[in-house]
Amino acid sequence: MRKSTKIFLTLLGILVLAVVALGLFVKKVLPNVGPPADLHVQITPGRVQRGKYLANNVAACMACHSSRDTSLYAGPIKDSTLGKGGELFSKSEGFPGNIYAPNLTPYHLDTWSDGELFRAITTGESRDGHALFPLMNYPTYGKLDQEDIFSIIAYLRTLPSIPNEVPATELDFPVSFIVNTIPARAAMEQLPDSNNAIAYGRYLVRMASCIECHSKVDRGKIVAGSEFGGGREFIVGGKTIVSSNITPDRETGIGNWSKELFVRKFKQYADSGYVPKPLAMGEVNTPMPWQSYAGMRVKDLEAIYAYFRSFKPIRSEVK
Repeated sequence: MRKSTKIFLTLLGILVLAVVALGLFVKKVLPNVGPPADLHVQITPGRVQRGKYLANNVAACMACHSSRDTSLYAGPIKDSTLGKGGELFSKSEGFPGNIYAPNLTPYHLDTWSDGELFRAITTGESRDGHALFPLMNYPTYGKLDQEDIFSIIAYLRTLPSIPNEVPATELDFPVSFIVNTIPARAAMEQLPDSNNAIAYGRYLVRMASCIECHSKVDRGKIVAGSEFGGGREFIVGGKTIVSSNITPDRETGIGNWSKELFVRKFKQYADSGYVPKPLAMGEVNTPMPWQSYAGMRVKDLEAIYAYFRSFKPIRSEVK
């Protein structure tokens, strides 16, 4: 065997071993954000009230972790399903596998410590150590105010227990491999003063994950320069719908919207006289959980509007 061939094979062998070692490290060692904190979240009326508001109307956890009536516009949550989990986000909808929303009621979470639940929400590492798919936006939740996460945990502890065994999520390769690299230690921030409308609005927008839906996405990552400009495609009922531009561009965004119009757009779905409209034959639904976000306080919606108005306008016509 020629010397050059031996050198090539040796280098190839080293490369193969390095790849295998890296693969084993990612699969067996990661995620590794550290053990769950030894904490006990005191359940107080104030926390439960705040957690209910955040989980239902800002982070909108319940829009994914409950059953929604997709025969009606915007898929309102079905009665008596709050937090029961089981909703499927499937390959047919463009997801990298079959992803099931877990049961968030005490039926499932009773065996979880507060520290384990806090770690899962803020870092993406589950109770048993596996990495959660970031459909739940834990990379952002790990940058919220710690007290808000405590409030959500307190609220979840008060939900009626709903027996519902949820199938395990199955991710396709290579996402099943890559997902292990996503969980990271939380870097919690303080809740901004609500009188600072832009900073407070930014906080609420992060919690509501607006950027994830209202930006173009390529292979799971937001396309730089498209932030909040819309254009993300969603497959709903076998048909494609595209998210809207929410930058202050006057022609293709919300630049001509007044603050009052913006607030009214949400609040119409919370009006006592509002009745969800059945979809017509062939009509495409929206993934936007309008009834959930409609429960936001007017001051919070106004802060979100102020934050949106601070963006550089992006001309991005969505059809």
